[in-house]
Amino acid sequence: MTTEALAYVNGDYVPRAAACVPLTDRGLLFGDSVYEVIPAYGGRPFRVDHHLDRLDRSLAAIRLHNPLDRAAWQAMFARLTAQFPGADQSIYLQVTRGAYPVRNHVIPEAVAPAVYAFSDLMPQRRPEAAARGIAVITLDDIRWHRCDIKATTLLANVLARAQATAEGADEAILVRDGQVMEGSASNLFIVSNGLLITPPDSPELLPGITRDLVLELARDSGIAYAQAAISMAELENADEIWLTSSTREVSAVVTLDGRPVGDGTPGVLWQRMDALYQACKQRLREGGECQDD
Repeated sequence: MTTEALAYVNGDYVPRAAACVPLTDRGLLFGDSVYEVIPAYGGRPFRVDHHLDRLDRSLAAIRLHNPLDRAAWQAMFARLTAQFPGADQSIYLQVTRGAYPVRNHVIPEAVAPAVYAFSDLMPQRRPEAAARGIAVITLDDIRWHRCDIKATTLLANVLARAQATAEGADEAILVRDGQVMEGSASNLFIVSNGLLITPPDSPELLPGITRDLVLELARDSGIAYAQAAISMAELENADEIWLTSSTREVSAVVTLDGRPVGDGTPGVLWQRMDALYQACKQRLREGGECQDD
C-alpha cells in the first residue's frame, strides 16, 4: 500500500496516511459500529448486493439507518477499486454511530453516522497452500448472543484467534453448549457420509456471504446438503471439515485439536467445491456473474 492510496472518510477521499477518526467517534469508544469486507476479483466487487443487504440488516439491528443509498455505495467501491486496476482486492467499510461532544452510553437523539472505507490488494491465492489444508483448534464460545450482527466489537474473536496461533493452528472453531457454531472469522461446514452440513442461521452466528454461495454451488451441482445443528461429537467424527469466509474462501481443515481429519488431507468433496468456487471467481474477473440467485 502506498501513501498515495485513498480512503473514504465521511464523503471525502483522503490519502490513507492522513485519514483520521475523531477521538469521540462511538465506533472507537464503544464499538458502536458495523462493518463489511467485500472481495473484488479483477476489480469487480463480489456479491456486492448480498454484502449490502447484510449491512442493512446489521444497521437495523443496532438501530442505525444506512447513511448511503446503493448508488452511492457502488460509486464509492468503483472509486476505491480503480486505484488498483484489474487487481484482486478487498474493500473494508465501516459505519459508526458518529462522534459527539460528550462520551455517553445513551444513543443521541439526533444521530449523524460516520462512514469509513478503503481498499487493499488481496494476497494472491497459493493453490499449493490451499491443497495442504489448515489446522484448527476448538474453544469455548465466549462471544455475546447477537453474533448475526457484523459488529466491530471483535475482542472475543481476536482472543480466540490469538489462542489458535499460540497453539500452532490457523483458526479456532467455537463451541457453545455442546454445539459447534463457526470459526473466529469464518463459517463452518462438515461432510458426513457424503452429506454437506452447515449450522442454520441463528443469532449465534454470522450469516456468511461465502457460506451462502457454497450452498448455492452445492445445490446447482447436485451435492447433497443440509442446514442442521452440529454437535462436538459430529465435528470430531466428520469425514471433512471446511471453513469459509470472503477472504479465506473455502479452506479444508486437515487437523482438529491436533488429530487428523479423515486421512489428514483435503477431501474429495472439498476438491470439487474448491474447483467450483475458483471457476466462479474467474467468471467474475471476466465480466460475468459469480453465481445466480
